[in-house]
Amino acid sequence: MEPRIVRCSGKKLVGRKLKMSLAENRIAELWQNFGPERKEIKHTLTSNLISMAVYTPEYFKDFKPTNLFEKWAAVEVLGYEEIPPHMESFNLPAGLYAVFDYKGLHTDTAIFQYIFGSWLPKSPYTLDDRPHFEVLGEKYKNNDPNSEEEIWIPIAPKNNAD
Repeated sequence: MEPRIVRCSGKKLVGRKLKMSLAENRIAELWQNFGPERKEIKHTLTSNLISMAVYTPEYFKDFKPTNLFEKWAAVEVLGYEEIPPHMESFNLPAGLYAVFDYKGLHTDTAIFQYIFGSWLPKSPYTLDDRPHFEVLGEKYKNNDPNSEEEIWIPIAPKNNAD
């Protein structure tokens, strides 16, 4: 599976966030809280949902399932003028991404094992320190093996010295 290499110009997001780890997964709680409130968000650009993870720079260097990260449930907006209570804004920085078109259950981790264990080490790119996210569009169906989403992995060209 080869990704598209895309330069993202940045995104303005509004949503909810929770601190969690892979060992203490709170994604269902996050989306259950965000779902009913997302209709309150004004000036959305699309109907797509954004599932975003913000990792510390050390997260992947010393990986353990108990490492904490910030998980977001969000939508893209035109601006931050009217943010509903209990929600926050996030400015996703511009940069280069490897975009994988994924079909299957969101609980199947094989795609991430392929990306980080096979594709990335063999590619001319290295992992960049920016948020990772998935775009959940009209073909996304929660808990359905026919569900489709885009997985956006932040990358940067490897240095010639590597």
